[in-house]
Amino acid sequence: MKREYPPAPVVAVGAIIRHQDRIVLIRRNKEPAKGRWTFPGGAVELGESLEEAVKREVLEETGLQVEVGEVAAVIDHLDRDQAGRVRYHYVIVDYAARPAGAQQEAPPLRPGSDVSDARWVGPEDLDGLDMTDKAAMLARALLAEGR
Repeated sequence: MKREYPPAPVVAVGAIIRHQDRIVLIRRNKEPAKGRWTFPGGAVELGESLEEAVKREVLEETGLQVEVGEVAAVIDHLDRDQAGRVRYHYVIVDYAARPAGAQQEAPPLRPGSDVSDARWVGPEDLDGLDMTDKAAMLARALLAEGR
């Protein structure tokens, strides 16, 4: 399905990956939100479950294998052009996740081709990152409550 000017909303997933007091953020290398920081994720492929999509997207974007938990948030991302036409429309289901296996230290990240950077961040790092509004609100809330 076309992602820009789609005929219907695109179903996507995101992963809120937590290790101790840090979460993973990636910087998008493609539109929408190119150059901005958000959670790893992307469109669900035909025949793929939401959990499979989370695992695939995280592996592609960060190099991490993850265990997928519960739904953390559902976000409706709608972007219109100057004429008012829908340029992008994603329905994003964000899942809680954690690195697979017992880890004392946060595992290293390997950014994939569709991201320009991937980082483990704590609350002290958020102010310096150009994040999407919804990702910033969610990241701040999660890191503030320490869950």
